[in-house]
Amino acid sequence: MSDNSNTAILLLSCADRQGLVSRISSFISENGGNIINLNEHVDVNGDIFFLRVSWDISGFTIAKNGIEEAIAALVPDLDAFWKLHFANINPRAALFVSKYDHCFRDILWRNSMGEFSLDIPLIISNSPDLEPIADRYGIPFHVFPITPESKAFQEDKELDLLRESGVDFIILARYMQILSPKIVDEYPNNIINIHHSFLPAFVGSNPYRQAYERGVKIIGATSHFVTEELDQGPIIEQNIERITHRDTVKDLIRKGRDLERLVLARAVRLHSEHRILVHGSKTIVFE
Repeated sequence: MSDNSNTAILLLSCADRQGLVSRISSFISENGGNIINLNEHVDVNGDIFFLRVSWDISGFTIAKNGIEEAIAALVPDLDAFWKLHFANINPRAALFVSKYDHCFRDILWRNSMGEFSLDIPLIISNSPDLEPIADRYGIPFHVFPITPESKAFQEDKELDLLRESGVDFIILARYMQILSPKIVDEYPNNIINIHHSFLPAFVGSNPYRQAYERGVKIIGATSHFVTEELDQGPIIEQNIERITHRDTVKDLIRKGRDLERLVLARAVRLHSEHRILVHGSKTIVFE
């Protein structure tokens, strides 16, 4: 996404009809905007129109704080889902971690290098193990030990902290806890998870050993939005790597962690750049 502080981004979906692209592009051009990028897609099975458009508002005749109202007036007859974003306002993300550090380190490093349009105001964990890593990046690290008896109380405290910090979305960087519906409902389509590709075939504490013993030829990773149905949310990104008979269990684990890092990072970038529209159980991802 452009660093231009004068860039607006609109995501929109609605029932398809003739003239939608013209209506929106005309609105931009007639008000002095210059379109930087426009992507649209029509789901022919559901007859649904999807759009992502970004435009330069440096010469826009509508004040920045009035654009949202103007768009609302433009599409009242469409029964549309839409959101307006500005490139100079970074989303605020909370990282949730446990003891695995590969995705955690990768997200922090990439963000420190400016790869994401993202602010990370806090980290939440059920273990203190990774706090030294957070300290190196100067990000507050909050530990909430979770037991069956304390889960509801601790999640209430976590929610209070997330609200106080103005968090827009959550990244589960191998957080080894199942979030309760009260957190999931607070952040619909705004909690990103990562897991290996062995679910549901190989469950339990050692899926790589099971995969090795079965002689799998492909491993992968999936990043998705979290819903109340465990690991069944809309998929954002996936990737795979081939395995041969020469690979050991350690090789599978190493390749799996590499995939998890890359797939989660890509999902975080796409979400932070406002490139994803969710429709039912699937996503429309505008590259």
